[in-house]
Amino acid sequence: MTDLNALIDSLLENVRDAVIVASEDGRIQRLGKAFELLVAHQGEPATLIAERLMAEAMSAAAAGHWHGPARCGDGIERNFEVDVSAVNGTAAFPSIYIGMVRPGSALDPTEANASGTFGYDTLTGLPNRDLFIDRVGQSVLQANRIGGSLALMMMGLDRFTLVNDALGHGAGDRLLVEVARRLKICVRETDTAVRLEGDKFALVLAIADVDDSVIVAEKVLASVKEPFLLDGQEVVATFSIGISVLPVDADSGAQLINHAEHALHYAKTSGRNQYQFFSKDMNRKARSRLELETRMRRALANDEFVVFYQPKVSADADKIVGAEALIRWMDPERGMISPADFIPIAEESGQIEAIGTWVLWKSCQQNKAWQDLGLNPIKVSVNVSARQFHSRTLMDSVVDVLDRTGLDPKWLELEITESMLMNDVDTAVRKMKALRDLGIGLSIDDFGTGYSSLSYLGRFPITTLKIDRAFIADVDTNPKTAEIARAIIGLSRGLNLEVVAEGAEIAAHVSFLRDNGCDTVQGFYYSRPVAAGDFEKMMRMRVMAHS
Repeated sequence: MTDLNALIDSLLENVRDAVIVASEDGRIQRLGKAFELLVAHQGEPATLIAERLMAEAMSAAAAGHWHGPARCGDGIERNFEVDVSAVNGTAAFPSIYIGMVRPGSALDPTEANASGTFGYDTLTGLPNRDLFIDRVGQSVLQANRIGGSLALMMMGLDRFTLVNDALGHGAGDRLLVEVARRLKICVRETDTAVRLEGDKFALVLAIADVDDSVIVAEKVLASVKEPFLLDGQEVVATFSIGISVLPVDADSGAQLINHAEHALHYAKTSGRNQYQFFSKDMNRKARSRLELETRMRRALANDEFVVFYQPKVSADADKIVGAEALIRWMDPERGMISPADFIPIAEESGQIEAIGTWVLWKSCQQNKAWQDLGLNPIKVSVNVSARQFHSRTLMDSVVDVLDRTGLDPKWLELEITESMLMNDVDTAVRKMKALRDLGIGLSIDDFGTGYSSLSYLGRFPITTLKIDRAFIADVDTNPKTAEIARAIIGLSRGLNLEVVAEGAEIAAHVSFLRDNGCDTVQGFYYSRPVAAGDFEKMMRMRVMAHS
């Protein structure tokens, strides 16, 4: 009996078919490894999914054959075909039912064509995620059987949303179709190219050596970098690629996929337009990042974020005339978490929009409260992330916040970096004009470190230029830096813009800026960012000093 059980376990581990073994009452006895891969059971025990499938098939009118949808462990509903056979038992071995599970087509042709639920992606013609899970499972079994190696590449287009926003979803779809065509050219017929969802693709490759995956990755990067012609306009796209290798990085299909995902994330966050192999250190960082992302989702609901304010001071009058609102995270367990640690994660996870809207609301509410206390009105500047700026809801959010807080728009300024404007200048200009029409100010942040195109600068409906701290740090000792700072100040005055210099840390910085006509100065010389209560005290002191 023990030998028979061991034989069955061995078969279920290595057979390529998705097998369920159940008792006469429908209880699951054993599952084949291929079944676990097929139903993507990461989020739910595979036995629960198997029980649902067997219950449907064993009660089906068509003598043990059933065809229909079932929700898998990753939350996606897929169609399956299940055939159940009864195996009569003996005195020593009880009767059992064996279910053979296969991916099924959609229940009717209309549904299949409309959604591409199973099998092939209707847009690109590539295998979709359903087949991907199956192909990875089969490839892993094959590699383990012959002692071979397997490379899995997860790939994502960099900044694909910008193409959709600039040229429309039709052009975005045409880009994806062309990317799929180029991918198929880069691999052998025995390899599998897949479109997972959105701009995300994958390659499953049998390899003789790790260098084989490097060759393919470089070929893919070079192919995708060739310009695409969309609606008569050349568009340049790049890929980020994450690679995991069996058996070096993983010993199962689920692990292989998970590790390739981590590698892809690392490739995107460390520069894009590159490939990265999985490493154990990367896995630790991924877990830490995931934990931080989870904590951050709770932080907004639990009111753990606070807004600090750094004063902007009139260079001539030595008087507070504005403030920059800067978010801080006061985690109850870890204490203060640096924005440098959580803002990039908020950007990548999509949480930045909710956080940015909260900062906007909190800053406007606080500024109105100061005015209601009789303090001199000041303009508060709020940073806008790239994701926020390109969001279709930005205008609605700004209007809603101004309405709810009652703040006059002239006391709000949005700070935007150069780089987020340059991908689609026409769209950026239209959005900026709409914001200016509300009566709020617009500032170009970190001027001189991005594109700094003077021809574009003349088109942007901005009110303020902000000189980056890099040009202020040694302005008192470096003649070249000083000349650049003078040029930016002169340019701003010529365009009738307010000029703000950030990063002033010593009296010599302030003296230089004042002597060269800079309107407003911000930096540690005056104050670090402080909590709202401390900032209010500073405003009262400044008013008293200059009254």
